[in-house]
Amino acid sequence: AEIRYEETLPGSGGRGPVTHQILKLTDDGQQNDTPEYIVPQGTFFAMGDDRDDSADSRFQGDDPEDLGYVPMQNLVGKARFVFMSIDARHPLWQVWEWPFEVRWTRLFSSIH
Repeated sequence: AEIRYEETLPGSGGRGPVTHQILKLTDDGQQNDTPEYIVPQGTFFAMGDDRDDSADSRFQGDDPEDLGYVPMQNLVGKARFVFMSIDARHPLWQVWEWPFEVRWTRLFSSIH
C-alpha cells in the first residue's frame, strides 16, 4: 500500500519553499538510502514523483535503465500539463483492468 506524503524543498531562483506530494511504497532499498549528490555543471538531477518506483537520477550505475545526471542540452521544454497517468499495477494483457489503472483525476491537469 502506497503512502502519500508532502515534501517541502527550499526553492531556488528567488522562490520560497516549494511543497509537492510524493508516493512511498517502502522505506527499504537503495532508493531510500542514497548518498549526497553533487550535480556536475551543465547537468540536472531528475527526480520521479513515485519515489520508490522511479528510474531517476538517483540511479547512476551500469544498468541501461539507470538515468544518472541529465545533460542540459536534453532539456527541450517545460512541462505544462499531465497528458496521461496510470498506476500500472496489473499486466498490460489484463485489458479489463485498464479503466481502473488510469489516474482519472490527473489527466490533463496543469503542472505548477
